[in-house]
Amino acid sequence: MKRFFHKSLLLLLTASILLLAACGSQQSNEKSGKKETDLLAQVKKEGELRIGTEGTYPPFTFHDQSGELTGFDVDLAREVAKRLGVKPVFMETQWDAMFAGLDAKRFDMIANEVGIRRDRQKKYDFSDPYITSMAVLVVHKDNNKVSKFENIKGLKAAQSMTSNFADLARSYGAQIVGVEGFNQAVELLSSKRVDVTINDNLSVLDFLRQKPNAPIKIVAKHKEASQSGFMFRKGSDTLVEAVNKALEDMKKDGTYDKIYEKWFGANVSK
Repeated sequence: MKRFFHKSLLLLLTASILLLAACGSQQSNEKSGKKETDLLAQVKKEGELRIGTEGTYPPFTFHDQSGELTGFDVDLAREVAKRLGVKPVFMETQWDAMFAGLDAKRFDMIANEVGIRRDRQKKYDFSDPYITSMAVLVVHKDNNKVSKFENIKGLKAAQSMTSNFADLARSYGAQIVGVEGFNQAVELLSSKRVDVTINDNLSVLDFLRQKPNAPIKIVAKHKEASQSGFMFRKGSDTLVEAVNKALEDMKKDGTYDKIYEKWFGANVSK
């Protein structure tokens, strides 16, 4: 009887050790950012690609006059989802909450002209770049004192707090006034509650095309261009590969150019 008891205890201890080792290995993999699940398979099983976006950042992601979500990033993401054979489900949130939403697995990816930066690549995966743009300095039409980025030291800049443009404004010594998105930044600038905003060249040009009488103007372009891509949690390897394949096919068959030209005119980025 004692021998049977000792043998059972030994088996129980061995099983416990193996279970702890497995758990330790899983935690180690999670910390190292290794892929735990096949996200592409999960997306296809659910039949939905959940996409985080602002919905307030024209011409990339915004609502048209009928209230429908549209824009360059939205059209591009919809086409990607179509090629994956799933339904795109857009989940709108403010820029400064978007990364946290991805971390919390509310989305599978973000489509919001997210700049590909080294600090972000340490924590997140990115698709291949799908657009290149540059930052511009925007002031009120009455402002003739600011003509270059070096002039904004100590001035109030309307920026989304965690954006590339906020970082750029800080680097020139500006005082950041937090906003929820592009529209609010322009609103504050137009009413002279801030001095400047730094934003995407394509967004500002599109806004001025839509509202040529808006009391703002571009006074400087930054020398460095930035590339943007869809953003994912670390470990989303299979989904990233599928999205990259979709983007590559879209460029080969002319679909990408059609979407680009719809929003920006002739594609001169090739």
